[in-house]
Amino acid sequence: MEGQDEVSAREQHFHSQVRESTICFLLFAILYIVSYFIIRRYKRKSDEQEDEDAIVNRISLFLSTFTLAVSAGAVLLLPFSIISNEILLAFPQNYYIQWLNGSLIHGLWNLASLFSNLCLFVLMPFAFFFLESEGFAGLKKGIRARILETLVMLILLALLILGMVWVASALVDNDAASMESLYDLWEFYLPYLYSCISLMGCLLLLLCTPVGLSRMFTVMGQLLVKPAILEDLDEQIYMITLEEEALQRRLNGLSSSVEYNMMEMEQELENVKTLKTKLERRKKASAWERNLVYPAVMVLLLIETSISVLLVACNILCLLVDETAMPKGTRGPGIGSASLSAFGFVGAALEIILIFYLMVSSVVGFYSLRCFGTFIPKKDDTTMTKIIGNCVSILVLSSALPVMSRTLDLGSDLRVLTSD
Repeated sequence: MEGQDEVSAREQHFHSQVRESTICFLLFAILYIVSYFIIRRYKRKSDEQEDEDAIVNRISLFLSTFTLAVSAGAVLLLPFSIISNEILLAFPQNYYIQWLNGSLIHGLWNLASLFSNLCLFVLMPFAFFFLESEGFAGLKKGIRARILETLVMLILLALLILGMVWVASALVDNDAASMESLYDLWEFYLPYLYSCISLMGCLLLLLCTPVGLSRMFTVMGQLLVKPAILEDLDEQIYMITLEEEALQRRLNGLSSSVEYNMMEMEQELENVKTLKTKLERRKKASAWERNLVYPAVMVLLLIETSISVLLVACNILCLLVDETAMPKGTRGPGIGSASLSAFGFVGAALEIILIFYLMVSSVVGFYSLRCFGTFIPKKDDTTMTKIIGNCVSILVLSSALPVMSRTLDLGSDLRVLTSD
């Protein structure tokens, strides 16, 4: 009987591992396909000739897609974990959701951490150096030469980083133990290096999120149709049409030798056409879209921003006056044992909405900063270098989202995510 029980337990463990691997593969495949279409939407079409550079661009595209899929998975893991916990609380004995357990959630978090390290320290540097490589002088040109140069650059970069870490460690703590601590590379330096990247991501989030919260109203105002209060859209369209025709006639009458004036007038004509398109869209919009959707979205943004600011203020006050409010990183009873919010499913849903809102706000704030404004992707006109930069930026922001959410008391009881 004991032998049969042992075989049965081994079979159950095997089937559980196969089921979790299948679920992880399907989830990542969906994220990869979505990420591929997103990048293809913005990638410059002129990079698709069939030559050596096209092969390099294609490989960099696949690596960037993989990184974007990992970033999306890291962003969705926290809401997915909260939803899984609430579902297991609501239906504890349901046979069809038994696959949604703590082992699966824990495995997904481990895979997200592993793939984030892989993308950040291996795949994205490889994609960038591979894109910029031309092969060493004196060697036969081709893909192999470019791969060789890329690998050499990666090795030199790794040696440079490890050397800087070793020198900094020796200067800060000048003893034999600190100088020999470099041998603890796999167990010490790589995890803490990723923690430092997460810290940089948290600082970047703290810088970008306030900017994004203030910019969200402007961005949504540009995407939605504003109510036409005391405005005559027909008259505005008529005037902008006359201005467009006048600019077109002046542009046709200019000589091709006056290159500067032609470029300036072409840009002005393009701006007029864009304004005319916006006015025509406002005119075609229904009364519901103008008078209901826009005010509702603005009120919703105001409520979410107010709740976020109030939640941050309350949590900072708790951290200042209550020492027990600091995150301890303790292990709890596991997923499905207790709700993550004092308000149950409604509170968990509100936390998920706020997490997505903060992430979107941080992305908007990131692109609103002057130093990162050139990173904004353009449809069908974004180079692979910019795509790689965008993927790395989103990966850094996504890696810091769980830390920031826990610090701001969103999904405060995260013990279920660290339990086996």
